[in-house]
Amino acid sequence: MSRIYYAIALFWALTSAAVAQDFNALARVLPDQSRIVDDGRSGVRLDLGLSQGVPYRVFTLRDPYRMVLDFQEVDWTGLDNDAFLQTDRISGVQFGAYVPGWSRMVLELGAPLAVDTSDLRLDQVTGAARLSLRLRGTDFETFAASAGAPRQPGWDLPAPAVTTAIPGDDGARALRVMLDPGHGGIDPGAEVAGTDEKTLMLTFARELRETLLRAGGYQVVLTRVDDQFVSLERRIALAHRAGADIFISLHADSLSEGRAHGAAVYTLSADASDVASHKLAERHDRGDLISGVDLSGADDQVVDVLLDIARQETKPRTDALARALAGGMTQQGGPMNSRPIRTASFSVLKAADIPSVLVELGFLSSPRDLKNIQNPEWRKGMARGILSGLEQWRQDDLVKRSLIGQ
Repeated sequence: MSRIYYAIALFWALTSAAVAQDFNALARVLPDQSRIVDDGRSGVRLDLGLSQGVPYRVFTLRDPYRMVLDFQEVDWTGLDNDAFLQTDRISGVQFGAYVPGWSRMVLELGAPLAVDTSDLRLDQVTGAARLSLRLRGTDFETFAASAGAPRQPGWDLPAPAVTTAIPGDDGARALRVMLDPGHGGIDPGAEVAGTDEKTLMLTFARELRETLLRAGGYQVVLTRVDDQFVSLERRIALAHRAGADIFISLHADSLSEGRAHGAAVYTLSADASDVASHKLAERHDRGDLISGVDLSGADDQVVDVLLDIARQETKPRTDALARALAGGMTQQGGPMNSRPIRTASFSVLKAADIPSVLVELGFLSSPRDLKNIQNPEWRKGMARGILSGLEQWRQDDLVKRSLIGQ
């Protein structure tokens, strides 16, 4: 039995001359025709109404158990999680944009489930479509044997490329900065009062890019330029592909525990500096899980050891970058967290050869921080603070590297 034995065929054959529709156009979800409900003693039924038929596929992943549906391509506007998910046999559901041209829905399974039947029907008059999946309970061994993402080279990672070697930095060359707006697409990040982290961080990343470019001496690249999901591995790969000198991941998270507020700068460490930092790292890494990334076989202990050795050379420059950015933002009035420099095991910071930091502009769970982050003038000040920090770091870094070379 194939690992993706229920990957669904593309339903081009269902179209006819009577249904003049473009399967490449964006389909809209029909919320009043969409629901996930109990279907018998051990089953679940998923009904999804769409404005038109689209190609789709289904596969499962384990550790944790998930079922993933990919569509080409769906606008999810109007679909409410609470109204859509009407059974406790599914732990949770996420949906949104994935890679360009594809949308994704991920079901978090409380127990192993498999597709029993699938049916996509088109209305011959309106062209609207209705997808129905019936899921049945299965045993752990059967689920594990069939689980796994379809092999599709380049699905999320950029194509391999040879990056031109960067000459020694004498202060004349533009500094290549990779800005990483956190989350995106199917992964909204923190959500508070009708706003979400992914949108706020993309807005700030664009503003910060403009500030750096206007200052001169910087080349700026973004890991995403619109509302698309980007896996943590891809974010790092894009930084290497761009030949980035530094990597800055931008976030504004939410913590229900305690009274977290104020901006902070994080660097990579296997051990978190505090409980809150540990929880943040877990939340960030969970983005890949809820978005249906296949993480099986991702660990390689030998490679990790080699990378850790390389990071020891990068760490002093990374720590200096964190201090400089925190200092620059402090000069702009912050407000900064009571511990503005922290450490945690953020996967997005694991580029071994690029100084990488994660900037939390604030916490959306703090009313004061939320108000600040939504204020264009405040964001402008923080962008100037980050620019000031980069200027200071580069000057200090040039001096230290010249001393080492003597």
